[in-house]
Amino acid sequence: MIKRLALAAPPLAAMLLLWPLTAVPAQDGPGGISAVEVSAEGKQIYEEVCQACHMADARGGDGAGAGVPALAGNARMADKEYAIEVLVKGRGGMPWFTDILDAQQMAAVLTHVRGEFNDYADPVTEDEVAKVVAAAGSSAEE
Repeated sequence: MIKRLALAAPPLAAMLLLWPLTAVPAQDGPGGISAVEVSAEGKQIYEEVCQACHMADARGGDGAGAGVPALAGNARMADKEYAIEVLVKGRGGMPWFTDILDAQQMAAVLTHVRGEFNDYADPVTEDEVAKVVAAAGSSAEE
């Protein structure tokens, strides 16, 4: 029994020492949503909404779903406004998502797609999405 405790103690002690470094999410600003939270929410939205068509690896569809574009390795994702407009207005067979996702959720999922499946680390913000939504609303009224 003593040998088991002696062997188990060092890893436990190391985990306790490292715990504050892994358990506390970094915040983007005082009282703001952390990058960790945005990433988790964006991943969840991707898995629940987008993955059915764009696939788990974001490489798009094959066979009957061949018209579904890949999001992974997609140079168009570098342009945040383009990516937001596709979610807000739809494109081709993809519907618009303003009836399903709010601006914060759209920002989270786009941040996830741009960072997880591409190398675009700068997050999409709720304000950026809101601007495109407002512009789309005013152009629809004309």
